[in-house]
Amino acid sequence: MTDIFDDLAAEYRQLDAVLESLTPEQWSQASAAEGWTVADVVLHLAQTEEAVTAPAITEAKAFLPSAEATVDGMADEMVAAERGMPPADLLARWRKAAFATPGALRAHPPGTRLSWVRTPLSPRTLATTRIAEHWAHALDITVPLGLAYPDTARLRHVAWLAHRTLPYAFAVAGLPDVPVFCDLTAPDGNRWTFGDPDAPNRITGPASEFCRVGARRLTPEQTGLVAEGPNAADALRVVRNYAA
Repeated sequence: MTDIFDDLAAEYRQLDAVLESLTPEQWSQASAAEGWTVADVVLHLAQTEEAVTAPAITEAKAFLPSAEATVDGMADEMVAAERGMPPADLLARWRKAAFATPGALRAHPPGTRLSWVRTPLSPRTLATTRIAEHWAHALDITVPLGLAYPDTARLRHVAWLAHRTLPYAFAVAGLPDVPVFCDLTAPDGNRWTFGDPDAPNRITGPASEFCRVGARRLTPEQTGLVAEGPNAADALRVVRNYAA
């Protein structure tokens, strides 16, 4: 895998090119994120990026106030509190936070644990989650507007995250943790594999679809992914690219 911080910066640049092209009317249109406009999505990304570079990030604690609190609920409250910024100001705010993030994460010394939603993360893992979130929300913006947002090799980070967090996803669903092997086809036709090839459960198919299932942008039934083994279908049902 290429340098995660360089890839994070590249993901920001790809989204920035889209945001720069939007008309005022497009900023106010509904996104694919339920209840949010395009502007709301960008506000959410700006708010979360600001958390990455805030001094409190080094406290290595969870941001959620309680076990009952949800990520979606917290995000909705944060967006509602600041909704209504002009698009130009909102874009400038997101750019300031986002373009500072790769360097800020890279600067943390090895072994650092950083505060995040449910559990402290390493700088590299946090960078991976930021790629996953920006990519998913870029789809929330571009798909309803009919704009292109091509899949890239950076999806390998997202697929890795989805596979890596399967034990957490199983636990949230109340299912036993079982080994799963993923054999995925990259956007350029290369092969990406994750896990033990001898695992009794196997998921194969396009990496782009696997990542979209993990982002809850597609259901397994809407894809060409194949789940083989006693628990593979369960894995595909619960897989996620995030912690919530």
